[in-house]
Amino acid sequence: KDMGYSMLLVNYLGKFGTETPLKAAAVFSAGWNVFDSVDSLEKPVNWLLFNYYLTSCLRSSLTRHREMFEKLFNMNLVMKAKTIREFDKQFTSVMFGYPTIDDYYTDASPFHRLKTVGIPVLCLNAMDDVFSPNHAIPVEIAKQNPNVALVLTSCGGHIGFLEGLWPRKCTYMDRVFKQFVQAVFEHGSKILNR
Repeated sequence: KDMGYSMLLVNYLGKFGTETPLKAAAVFSAGWNVFDSVDSLEKPVNWLLFNYYLTSCLRSSLTRHREMFEKLFNMNLVMKAKTIREFDKQFTSVMFGYPTIDDYYTDASPFHRLKTVGIPVLCLNAMDDVFSPNHAIPVEIAKQNPNVALVLTSCGGHIGFLEGLWPRKCTYMDRVFKQFVQAVFEHGSKILNR
């Protein structure tokens, strides 16, 4: 869920550059390259821990409205999906009118739009996030855009960023987000390119 939001936001920001009403943005645990994300989730341990369960949740979310979807999709194939990739191939890519799953994943991957982001954006990723493998994080692209602050941690998982032996309510992600928002409001005229 959160990975999808981050991906949508970066894609939006890259598409519209400075032509957005937003002054700044923050994204956490973005899946920068969907192909690499689904490959990572299909590794045996990740499939057992995450992919199978998430795919089951996606399938069951359609069960209640199956009759309506039968008119648009081959629901027998959708309901047989064992991975997110299979689900996306039979349902998501079709739902949004993509000719192929590759077209859908290419369009959904925000790494190629990062260079055209026109407002300050904070991107926080953990190097141990199975949803966003470290080799797919666009470090070099981020370096080329002065609007992008890409913060990488060695651990933190997918939207976890817990700290200490006994993690408390406030996480590293919470603290970084608070500091970023505070900087935008207190020093906006110095950091905003408008």
